[in-house]
Amino acid sequence: MPDIFTKEKRSSVMRAVKHKDTLPELIIQSLVRDMGIDYEREDYVFNTKPDIVIHDLKKVFFINGCFWHGHTCRKGKLPETNKEYWENKITKTRKRDRNNYKELKSNGWNYLVIWECEIKKKKLDLLINKIERFLEINPRIQKGYLNKEIKSKLQEGNKL
Repeated sequence: MPDIFTKEKRSSVMRAVKHKDTLPELIIQSLVRDMGIDYEREDYVFNTKPDIVIHDLKKVFFINGCFWHGHTCRKGKLPETNKEYWENKITKTRKRDRNNYKELKSNGWNYLVIWECEIKKKKLDLLINKIERFLEINPRIQKGYLNKEIKSKLQEGNKL
């Protein structure tokens, strides 16, 4: 399908995409905070900058946008226009991600990748369980315990 925007408009739209404090990041931060875990946001660990860093546990979270990191879900589908450019860009991102994960592992750190498409109201219990298993903590969070602001955004039907 051809792009509905002009090249200039598409560039403007893509530049406006947030890279920090996105709704998926805020949801995961809220869940981790509600579990009683202290963390740093976007703190460098070696040559990488995870979205959440828990120094005491040597664990990090990457909250990846499906499109930008080349996920295999429908949100990760590349546009038809300028396909070669996007394939090269996403391939480089995936290679960088693999190198970052390898460096963390080789230095005794564990990482968890959470994909944008995993963060859905219907799947929140699964996501909470995944985070609890990764952090090796007993379940302490109750359904509906999510930060009120984040919960209202989810209920408004905001796309993640």
